Amino acid sequence: MILSQFINIYLNTLKLNKNFFNNKSNFGEAAIYFSISIVLINSLISIIPNSAFLEFMSSYFSLGKVQGPSLKTVVITSIIGWLVKSCYIHFVGVILFPSKNTNCNFRKTLILIGLVQSPLIFNFFAINQTMLPLIFITYIWYNLCLIIGINIVYNYKNIIKSALIALAPIIIFIIYIVSNFVGSSATLT
Repeated sequence: MILSQFINIYLNTLKLNKNFFNNKSNFGEAAIYFSISIVLINSLISIIPNSAFLEFMSSYFSLGKVQGPSLKTVVITSIIGWLVKSCYIHFVGVILFPSKNTNCNFRKTLILIGLVQSPLIFNFFAINQTMLPLIFITYIWYNLCLIIGINIVYNYKNIIKSALIALAPIIIFIIYIVSNFVGSSATLT
């Protein structure tokens, strides 16, 4: 019973099923445990592409053997990342920019952010450096799932608002990185 619910959650979020996020039973009593389970499973799976990335970087830059983070560090940082992302999404989506129909508590946001991490399970296949681009595909899939989830759970009428809330940290990070490259290249010439 529990395993079938777990598989149902994975399949519906992977299919980007809008009805899944509308169903109130998916945000019930057990949903927080499913959400935590998805976060923990994905954190354990992230060790595989992280090892492949460290192996690639150490061979490409001749760094020698680079030790990856411990299991405890990976699990704790993934839980902290889940909480921080949930706080950000809830603050921006519910407090700063709510719609007229937004009625969502923080627990529901925690569940949403955990459930939409389902596509990241496919990072399991990034076992070596040739498969590392798969990480970008799963991350885009995760962001699409997050945008759809925010749009439905927060009762937004506009998908652009959901996209801006979900993608704002990435956009700001990219602008920051590009501005550093542009600024540093101007000083070299």
